[in-house]
Amino acid sequence: MIDYPKVESALRSAAPEALPEALRAVLLTMGVGGVEVHLADYGLRVLTAVGGPRPAAALPINGSVQGRAFASQRPQYQQAGDGTTIVTVPVTVRGDRHGTLTAGLSADDAGPAAVEALEAAARLLGHEIVVAERDTDVYHQARRASRLTLAAETQWQLLPGRASRRREYSLGAQLEPAYAIRGDSYDWAATGTDLALTVVNGMGEGMAAAQLTGLAVNALRNARRAGIGLADQAALADQAVYAQHRGDQYVSALLLSFAYDSGEVTVVDAGSPQIWLRRGRVVERVAVEPQLPLGMFEETAYTEQSFRVRPGDRLVVISDGAHAALSPGGEAYGAAALQRGINSSNLLPATDVPAAILREVAQHRSADADDDAVVVCVDWYGSAAA
Repeated sequence: MIDYPKVESALRSAAPEALPEALRAVLLTMGVGGVEVHLADYGLRVLTAVGGPRPAAALPINGSVQGRAFASQRPQYQQAGDGTTIVTVPVTVRGDRHGTLTAGLSADDAGPAAVEALEAAARLLGHEIVVAERDTDVYHQARRASRLTLAAETQWQLLPGRASRRREYSLGAQLEPAYAIRGDSYDWAATGTDLALTVVNGMGEGMAAAQLTGLAVNALRNARRAGIGLADQAALADQAVYAQHRGDQYVSALLLSFAYDSGEVTVVDAGSPQIWLRRGRVVERVAVEPQLPLGMFEETAYTEQSFRVRPGDRLVVISDGAHAALSPGGEAYGAAALQRGINSSNLLPATDVPAAILREVAQHRSADADDDAVVVCVDWYGSAAA
């Protein structure tokens, strides 16, 4: 039987780069063998082994047992010839999917209690990896199926994660092209009363776009953490970008704040990202008054607007790199395609929706198109009090 306190002690005391090896060693003392840890790549296409005795081929997320555990967030089972049950469980931290943990359990130890203990060990491993990443590159390296551009490296380090979940909402986000992203980004932060969400798109190419977006995101974070309102956050970020570039460069941004108790969404639309709402079977664009991008003019004043979400609603925020993507014939992806994409992904969890929509955009767009794109999906549950 898996001894959770012993597993916890082993992981807490392990070197940052050696967490998979420490987990493998302690589980072996409990009769658990065949331990493997896989991490998902930035593009959410493959799972790469980390901490193994020798390099192993990456596993496709779409087409492997580990991929099914990662996508479904449920244990997956295989039977080995010696009677061992091979169990794969997700490695997830507060809704943010990192990878999978696979282990072989004997026939006597493969019951629900052992699987629950293995899931608990996987959650602990995920938390420890998040902490260890500040001290080692091992897990960052395992996540890349190919080399990142410098701009993409900058952008991925800026992000809070790819997903978040709590009782009031489930949130998923994805950037494409994952290994060459430039100006598109997103940010979020939760408190006990509300969720703040921002989607931004800095103009330009390469590192210039990434640095511009980094300036805007950090300016918005600085203002948000000062505890001021959404309109003032936009105004202060606008001043920061203008002071640096004097209007020659600017940032499109969409700022949202969700109140748990009422479902009221406060919004400042400062550019091109769009909001789409799926309520029941109806998909509609949320109409908000567009305002000037951040940094276009000096001391722009911004106005807050609002709308409401209800439990069961799905909100999709999409940047112009997706909704304005052009086909080889010059046709924009557009509203009709977006409605179809949101409807066709209805049964997917919020974590999978952005990648599904971006795949459809990729099929639509011209092969030589190089604009980047971000999609964020929020499934709203609301508070129990509401």
